[in-house]
Amino acid sequence: MNNPFVSLELWGGLFGGLALFLFGMDLMTKALKIVAGDHMKDLLARFTRNRFVGAGMGAIITSIIQSSSVTTVLLVGFISAGIMSMAQSVPVIIGANIGTTITAQILAFKVTKLALFMIAAGFFLSFISKKNQLRQYGFMVMGLGLVFYGMKVMSDGMIPLRFYQPFITFMTTLESPVYAAFVGAAFTAVIQSSSATTGVLIVMAGQGLLGLEAAIALTLGSNVGTCVTAGLASIGKPREAVRTAAVHILFNTTGAVIWIGLVPQLADLARWISPVHSELNGIARFAAESPRQIANIHTFFNIANAFLFIGFTTQIARIVEWLIPDKPIHVDEELLPKFLDESLLSTPSIALENVSREIARMGTHTRSIVYESMPLAITGTRKDLEKIGAKDKIIDSLHHYIIEHLGLISSSDLTKAQSKRLVNLIQIANGLERIGDRIATDLVVSSNKRINEKVTVSSQTAKVLMQFHSEVVQALDNALTALANEDKKLAQNVQSMKDDATRMNKEITLYEIQRLTADAPNRISTYAREVEIVDIFDNILRIIRRIARTQADKKMKTTEDDPAEVPE
Repeated sequence: MNNPFVSLELWGGLFGGLALFLFGMDLMTKALKIVAGDHMKDLLARFTRNRFVGAGMGAIITSIIQSSSVTTVLLVGFISAGIMSMAQSVPVIIGANIGTTITAQILAFKVTKLALFMIAAGFFLSFISKKNQLRQYGFMVMGLGLVFYGMKVMSDGMIPLRFYQPFITFMTTLESPVYAAFVGAAFTAVIQSSSATTGVLIVMAGQGLLGLEAAIALTLGSNVGTCVTAGLASIGKPREAVRTAAVHILFNTTGAVIWIGLVPQLADLARWISPVHSELNGIARFAAESPRQIANIHTFFNIANAFLFIGFTTQIARIVEWLIPDKPIHVDEELLPKFLDESLLSTPSIALENVSREIARMGTHTRSIVYESMPLAITGTRKDLEKIGAKDKIIDSLHHYIIEHLGLISSSDLTKAQSKRLVNLIQIANGLERIGDRIATDLVVSSNKRINEKVTVSSQTAKVLMQFHSEVVQALDNALTALANEDKKLAQNVQSMKDDATRMNKEITLYEIQRLTADAPNRISTYAREVEIVDIFDNILRIIRRIARTQADKKMKTTEDDPAEVPE
């Protein structure tokens, strides 16, 4: 026969089918992340206290969104934000491996005949629907249809390989489990999808081109190869991301090493637990039975690995933390964002969550300079004022990165609830940046005037100003807590501080007027500086109340169809 490797039809079938498969997986995963992203992060944050529940949630969430990398990204954010510990994240990573086997179970069914119907149905649903959520469901159905159709194209394209001797010779080399595992790991690392590798193996086995033992070894290797993507993605990322990727690598590699010497036994088990087609013979019987056997054993050894390691999650976390210790933070690193990651822009719900965490970090710096500011305004030296100005540079830098990142997110396909949240995050970031400017610019200028004019604030006046300052700091603390916990009631409490602040401001103003009439040296300059301080902190309090309003105005439940509210 003619050499099939020069056949355009063969190459087109193999690579065209694989391209359709990968494109379908990508389309389906993106749609699922948009539809389910907000719910998935809430579930993960809520149900990870117990290791068994955590593993179950990891399996369920990954089976829904079909992306262990998205699950891992969520975990990195939660660990960085202090919502969960490294030890709590390990069971979720273990469970995520089980979730990825669902794809193989679906592919093992003979559903390729439905492929074109699913593509058509998904396309028309996404094309005619005006609601974004329904469009995403359409993309999900169309993506799954493309996965099935890609498998059919690959299957048809591989038929000539049954009779091509060089390919048959290569397949015999895969009888070595270790070599087959390396091939599976390399192939998965290249195409960056263990689900796609499993799909290709099921197609090859269905054509009688691949023995069950070789397929199992290749699948074990694919579990290791999928870690390469996570490992590469963690380069240059915060320590939490590197550690999470390390857990994934450690777990998958150790699991593969445990089972690689038991491939024959795994093959026997696969035959025993899978349906038998005794009415068929030879290649026809093997082709009918092997796809389900591969899918079943893939699920089995991932579940078995989970049970083997679930009791050692704390020890695994300690090993990874020992291997990858915290590094000292340099001043320049404070100017750089910690949670913003452009690779997550395709998942707006997670990208917005990470922006929220970066804003919380910015809020910590803002709170620090507000807390330190009043003592400096009353008695601070020029050197002290320079330090407060330097701290504002961190706030300005983080504000720049946050606004830039939100601009990138805004170009994504956002739901109405996500669009509203993006606007709120912009308002919050701008508010925190303005608070920093009030301190670093207005208060510093006023304090320098105090020093130049040799103004001395009396102890009684200082006490009144410090009391007002403590109210402002408390308001900022409450506003930041309300944002972090999405606490509408606490945000409304900050909103209600207007009357108290107004009353206190009037009392201070009357007090200052009384001092102005007193016969005291330098009283005009003293009055001007003290009133200036009150005005600055009154303005800061107004900004804090506007920040709290972004939370106080939120409805208890927001959906995609909620009308966007116009912020004040």
